[in-house]
Amino acid sequence: MSFLRSVRPSNLIILTALPFIVYLFASSGDYQRSLRAILGVENGSSAFVPGFLTLTIAFASGIAVLLLSRTKAYRPRLSTAAAILNLVAAAVLLSSGTIHPFVASVVANAVDPFTSSLVVKGVTPRQLTEAADLAVHGVESVLYPAYFGMTLLGLGLFFAGTHNTDAADSRLRSVGGWILGLVNGAGLIFIFFFAHIAFAAGVATTIRAAIAAYILAAVMGLIWVGLLQLHYTARTSLLFALATLALALVSAWFLLQPREAYVLAGSLEGKVAIVSNTPSGLIGAVRFGQYPGAPEKESAVRTFLGPTEAVTAAEKKDVTAALLPKAAVPAGWPVLWETETLNDRDRSAGITFAVLAIILGLLTFGGYLHRRHPLAIGSEFVVDTIRGIPMLVIVLYVGLPLSGALKDATQGVLDPPNLMRGIVAMALAYSAYLAEIFRSGINAIPVGQIEAARSIGLNRWQTARLVVLPQAFRIIIPPLGNELIAILKDTSLLSILSIRDITQRMREFQSASFLPFAPYNSAAIFYIFLTLAAASLVNMIERKYDIKHR
Repeated sequence: MSFLRSVRPSNLIILTALPFIVYLFASSGDYQRSLRAILGVENGSSAFVPGFLTLTIAFASGIAVLLLSRTKAYRPRLSTAAAILNLVAAAVLLSSGTIHPFVASVVANAVDPFTSSLVVKGVTPRQLTEAADLAVHGVESVLYPAYFGMTLLGLGLFFAGTHNTDAADSRLRSVGGWILGLVNGAGLIFIFFFAHIAFAAGVATTIRAAIAAYILAAVMGLIWVGLLQLHYTARTSLLFALATLALALVSAWFLLQPREAYVLAGSLEGKVAIVSNTPSGLIGAVRFGQYPGAPEKESAVRTFLGPTEAVTAAEKKDVTAALLPKAAVPAGWPVLWETETLNDRDRSAGITFAVLAIILGLLTFGGYLHRRHPLAIGSEFVVDTIRGIPMLVIVLYVGLPLSGALKDATQGVLDPPNLMRGIVAMALAYSAYLAEIFRSGINAIPVGQIEAARSIGLNRWQTARLVVLPQAFRIIIPPLGNELIAILKDTSLLSILSIRDITQRMREFQSASFLPFAPYNSAAIFYIFLTLAAASLVNMIERKYDIKHR
C-alpha cells in the first residue's frame, strides 16, 4: 500500500492500464507491426543488440566508477562492483566477436549509400562490402586492446590514489579519473547521440533531437539572459555607432560595384534561354513580363550553362529568345529589352550588410534613448519575437528557406542535414521560453546576496556562477522539466522536414498499411511513456534538491 501511495496518481492510472496495453500489443498483429515500424526496428537488427549492450555496459560502468566515488556520495562497494563490471565488459570487447555486427552496422549507416564504396549498393538494411568489413575488423583489433589497456590504466591509477591523502596519490587519482571519464564519456556520447541504432532508429532519432535541442536551447537562453544583464555606457554607444557606420560603408561598397549589361534578344514566340549566373531579378522580370513592352502572359524559360549553348539552341530553334550578357549577343538579333544590373553575389552581400547596419543602428538608438545596452535591447526583441511565432513556422523557416540561403551563400560548403536543421529550429524556438525561465529564477535571488558576494571580492562572473545560478537552478527545476516534456513532444513537428522520427515513421507505416487506428494508437501510447519517463526524471531531480522545502 505504501508503494501505491508513493506513485503519482497519473502514473498509477498508466500502471493499471499497463496489462491491457501489453495484451493489446501481444495479441494483435497490426499493433505489433505498427510498433516495430514506429520504433524503427530493422530486419535482422536483433544481431546488433549484444554489441550495443556490451558497449553501453562498458562505458556506463566506467562513468559509474567516478560517480560512485565522489566525496559527497562515496559508496566503496558499489564503486568496486562498477570497476569489476567495467573490466569484465572490456575483456568481452577484447575477446568476443558479438560486438562486430553492431559496429559494422554503425559504419555502414554513417556513409552515403549512393556514393560510398564501403556499402553494398541496393541492399536494405545497409551492409558493408567484404573489403570494408575486413577493414573494420582491422580497426577493431586495434581499438579494443587499446580500450582494455586504458581501462586497466585508469582504474589502477584511480584506486591507487583513492584511500590516501598524499598529494602524489591525489594526482594519480585525478589522472585515472580523467582517463576513465574521457574514454568512457566519449564512448557513451557516441553510442547514444551519433551511432545508428538499427533496432530502435525512430526512438533514437526522437530522443536525440529532443535532448540536443534542449541543451542548445538552454545555452541560447542563458546567452539571451546574459545579454539582458549588460549595462549601458557612453563608450558602448559610441562603439556600436561606429560599427553601424562600418557596416553601412561595407554595404555601400558592395551595392556600388559596376553593373553588368544584359540584353533580351530574339522573339517571344517560344521559350527564352537563360544562362547560368544570370541575376535572379532579371530572370523573374523576363518570366513574368516585368519590363517595358513585355507580353501579358508568362514566358517559359530554359536554362543553359553558358551563352554559347544558349546561342546554339536559338539557332536550332529550340528557343526563340535569349537573355544574355550584352557582349555575348550575336549581331543582328532583334533587341527586346536592355538593362544594367548588379550581380547576385554583390547584391546579396550589400543587402545583408545593409540590414545588419539598420538593425544595429536601431539597437544603438534605442539603447541611447533608454540608457540600456544595445545587445540587451536586441536580446529582449529576440525573446519577444520568437515567442510570438508558431513553432511550426519556425521549423519550416529554419529548415527550408534559411538553410537554403545559407547553402547558396556559402556555395554549398554549409549544407546541414535535415536533423540538424530541425534541432536548431527547435532550440531557437525554445530558447526564448527558457530565457524567461532563467530570468525569473535569477530575479528571485535576493539582491542582498549579490551585494554580499561583491563585498567579499567576487566579480560578476564569480557571483553568477557561485551564488546566483546554483540557487536559481533549484527554483526553476519544475518549469525546466515542463519545457523538457514539451520539447520531447514537439519533436513530432520535425517530421515536416522528412526526419524519420516516431511521427514520420508512423505516417509512413499508415500510408503503406492503410490501418486506421493501430499506428496512431501505438505512437500516442509510446509518446505517453516517453513523457512519463521525463516527468519521473524531473521529480527525482526535485526530490534530490528538495526544492519544495527551500
